[in-house]
Amino acid sequence: MAESKNNIITHGLSGKVGDLIVFSQRNGKTIVSKAPKDKTGEDSQKQKEQQQKFQRAVLYAKAVLNDPDRKELYDADADQANGVSTYNVAVADLLNAPKIEKIDLSGYTGKKGDVIKITATDDFQVASVTVRIENADGSLVEEGSALDSGFEWLYTAVANNADLSGDKITVKATDNPANLTEKSQTL
Repeated sequence: MAESKNNIITHGLSGKVGDLIVFSQRNGKTIVSKAPKDKTGEDSQKQKEQQQKFQRAVLYAKAVLNDPDRKELYDADADQANGVSTYNVAVADLLNAPKIEKIDLSGYTGKKGDVIKITATDDFQVASVTVRIENADGSLVEEGSALDSGFEWLYTAVANNADLSGDKITVKATDNPANLTEKSQTL
């Protein structure tokens, strides 16, 4: 892909020249690229799923633009000078689920008041993190929301747990478009 800056011959040019090249405009620059080939065959199941996901992302971004409060939130992350609009940020947010990078159980000994630390990230913002603690037999010990400390999420135990062996800790992180990521650790 070639890029033309301040060229009087190609300035403002856009469109397809035969089946050879395509001219397009981006941020005041003329982009010259090879013409795309016509698609043959049916889409695979994964392609169809990705198309549906992108359609949801477009609808989500349009809803964000129509909601002044949410638009303001995404405006702060937009970089208009580099061609990243509020719309682009909202689309990317729906397409990228949060990541749970680390579950630190070193502060959890089964006592009320113990703290579990979670490192969760997202391309835009992690909206919430929940923790579920189950005994080895699957019975629920406790479940609740973690608090955002700015650097990591902190969950403070509200129940005593006498036997930790085989207990399962499940952490769920969600972002603004309600993408959900889940990760479990066994003690």
